[in-house]
Amino acid sequence: MKLSPVTHKPYLNDAIIGNSSMLAALGFHGEIYRLWWPHQDMAQHIEKMQAGIFVEGHSKETLWLNELEAWNYAQGYLPKSNILRTTATAKKIPVIVESLDFVVPDEDLLVRHYRIVNNGQQPLRLRFYYHASLSITENKLYNTVAYEPAVDGLLYFRHNYAFALAGANDCTEYTASDALPHAAAGYLPGNEIAMVPDGALGWLMEIQPGETAEVPVYLTAADTIDEAVSKMKAAKSQTADSWRQKTLAYWQQYLAALPQLPTQDERIRRVYERSLLVFPLMADKATGSVIAAPEFDEAFTRCGGYAYCWGRDAAYITTAFDRAGLTDLSRHFYRWTLTAQSADGSWQQRHYHDGRLAPSWGLQIDEGGSILWGMYQHFLATQDLSFLQEMWPAVEKGTAFLLSFLDAETGLPLPSRDLWEERVAEHTYSAAAVYGGIRAAAEIAKQLAKVEQASQWGSAADQLQEAILQQTVNPETGLFYRGVKLSVNQAAYQQAKEAGKAVAQITDQKGYVTHLQIHDEIMDISLLGLSVPFAVLDANDPRIAATADAIERTCTSPVVGGIRRYEDDHYIGGNPWILTTLWLAQYRIRQGRYEEAKKHLDWAVSHATSLALLPEQVDQETGEAAWVIPLTWSHAMFVLTVHMLQEAGQL
Repeated sequence: MKLSPVTHKPYLNDAIIGNSSMLAALGFHGEIYRLWWPHQDMAQHIEKMQAGIFVEGHSKETLWLNELEAWNYAQGYLPKSNILRTTATAKKIPVIVESLDFVVPDEDLLVRHYRIVNNGQQPLRLRFYYHASLSITENKLYNTVAYEPAVDGLLYFRHNYAFALAGANDCTEYTASDALPHAAAGYLPGNEIAMVPDGALGWLMEIQPGETAEVPVYLTAADTIDEAVSKMKAAKSQTADSWRQKTLAYWQQYLAALPQLPTQDERIRRVYERSLLVFPLMADKATGSVIAAPEFDEAFTRCGGYAYCWGRDAAYITTAFDRAGLTDLSRHFYRWTLTAQSADGSWQQRHYHDGRLAPSWGLQIDEGGSILWGMYQHFLATQDLSFLQEMWPAVEKGTAFLLSFLDAETGLPLPSRDLWEERVAEHTYSAAAVYGGIRAAAEIAKQLAKVEQASQWGSAADQLQEAILQQTVNPETGLFYRGVKLSVNQAAYQQAKEAGKAVAQITDQKGYVTHLQIHDEIMDISLLGLSVPFAVLDANDPRIAATADAIERTCTSPVVGGIRRYEDDHYIGGNPWILTTLWLAQYRIRQGRYEEAKKHLDWAVSHATSLALLPEQVDQETGEAAWVIPLTWSHAMFVLTVHMLQEAGQL
């Protein structure tokens, strides 16, 4: 018996819907792969959720809507909204199934409104099945599913999480045990309760030729069973159309309240508008935190996870918020940073939305520098002195930590992980971010009439700028090193030594030896951070200009174009990235080379998905999205690039 065509969750999420506390990720066929609530980072509750039809006289078993060989699909968002429409047209039976999927604003309510069309010549008698396996908090143990007559649906509960699943119409079948094989066979036996993760509901209907049957399915989420039931009763008290109208009006009003983008290029407008619709789905309404992306690799099989908040990503993202008119989202985020700051004043690698440290592999000093820089960018956008006053204690502690983390020998920040989280060194980008943070702190102190700190921190920024120029420029080529004091393994150390490159060894108090290659000569897009955004150097300084040209030569992907992170990148095959290509575009804008910038922007637009979502990477051979959909940083860099062109009169 064919139970399900998908045996594991795909890496790529094709679409997202949400409301800033509930977030769902879907495939191109409309299946919900993942559902997070009450925050976008955790917990994730769906193991499997799918719909199917059993057509009497045509079916031997239920035909699931995600069976790729049986359906043709079309998918798109309703205009100016986060309401997703997926249409599945059966290849062998006269049925079309449309679903409208959305999360209602300010409600813990997911709506899946199915419309089933008989496009044949004969009446159809069919059963519509909805199977849901909720491994609550991604745990298959200690779950319970029970039929609840009060809502004519199923309750799923585990500890402090409860979900209710029901239709707007009375169901004709249900079961809370062995749900998938029974649903696949076209019969639900009516088991009322079981300690299992999955259950199913069924509806029997007859549809005349050319007519449509509607099956709205609701999912509510709560901390208690009683509350989940109460929310379901409220959901069923209104029609699915009324929930859709409320949700559509919300998103249309949201967009209408934001400044309009003055361009006639419909492709740019489409991606820009989708970026604005993505942003609030990634920003936590309760905490203010912002995720890098919806999670897609739960087992960490190919990466270290994405559904966390990185201060570095968020500094770019909140700057994009501010440019787009979403200053409240930025303010909320920086209030969240106060909860995430460590006692020593640092901001560590990444955090959960409650401010606790997420799984980590060490300090990345650019995170703290980026947050301080971002705070000042938010002030420049709002001119709100009360914001700076609120941030001041964190600014003092954060700046003190950055100043304590400087290498007495080089004047650069001490070794830490780079922004790509792959190597330890005194990285040029990290130094630029720390410079940007300290310079921003000095400006904040100046705004608040903190004369002593403004002077001290301004001088410290000057000294760090000088150290960057002294330590990270290759005197032979005039190009910037990616970093100095790069930690390498013993084999790489020996190879560098034999090649006549500068090396060193450091032995710590326990006798452990660290092997160092003194100069990291790899061209890396992050070197542009010296100019954009941290302004260590003007964009037309010959050293950074030559470095940018070298990056473009060595990092351009040869088949599909776009810019790789660095010249020997191997992560997910070493593809070009959206954000890196837009980073180069921003640098070219600063240089006044607008046509080149527009070329890079056009590449990014051309590699958005069919839903106008921006991935992290683009496959270097096919040009298709290769990883992470959507990446919030990609959308932020797009918004920033568009606004830079607008401000230059070049949009």
